[in-house]
Amino acid sequence: MDENSTQKPRHRGVYILPNLMTTASMFAGFLGMTMAIKGQYEFCAWAILVSCVLDGLDGKIARLTGTSSEFGVQLDSLADLVAFGVTPALLIYLWQLDGYGRLGLMACFLFMVCAALRLARFNIQTKTSGKLLFTGMPTPAAGCIMATLVLFEQRLPEGLAGSLLPPVCLVLAYGLSFLMVSKIRYFSFKEYGWFKAHPLTTLVTAVLLFVVIASEPALLLFPLGLTYALSGIVYTFIILPRRHPKLLGDQSQDLS
Repeated sequence: MDENSTQKPRHRGVYILPNLMTTASMFAGFLGMTMAIKGQYEFCAWAILVSCVLDGLDGKIARLTGTSSEFGVQLDSLADLVAFGVTPALLIYLWQLDGYGRLGLMACFLFMVCAALRLARFNIQTKTSGKLLFTGMPTPAAGCIMATLVLFEQRLPEGLAGSLLPPVCLVLAYGLSFLMVSKIRYFSFKEYGWFKAHPLTTLVTAVLLFVVIASEPALLLFPLGLTYALSGIVYTFIILPRRHPKLLGDQSQDLS
């Protein structure tokens, strides 16, 4: 008798769990929008970060329970567009870019559009692309960089923040938009081969990293996000061409 035939069928409620987590992520993004409209920008930033945690959990739950589905993939993309495309764009516009007029408005609109394009491309390529690298900056990463900048403002001198943040936000909005739709490679952290080979080292590193970030999240999250954004550029244009010289020409054609 086939071993698989003896397995009990999963309860239908199990299939709802990942979608409930995705819906909760979308709700956190929507809640963030309402907070941004009220001028509660810090709470909006935290709502985006909560949505990021929930977005990571829904995929983990789907894989652990074996309940991945095409419906769940599409729902996840819609939730990501709300939480990491629309909400950060609205947050940054109301927080810093309103004073730039049409230039600020178009920067935020471009960010939202590029987030949608990035998610659409990911859905098309998800079955053919590898798990080690993403093509283009992940939308949740771009949205969280915007959110953590709001928290990072608390650690800046008051006079410096007022003059420095508006142009920084404008550059970030256009820069992150480009990175999301580019061919630049970013590590996905979905390949667990190294982690399985060094479980103790991975555990200790993860605990130390969590403790350090938890001690000063407002100070450390934005630099970490910015480091991730720059890591893809360094890997794509410096490290990858040295390993595979032919990719340098291909990369230039992809970005032209």
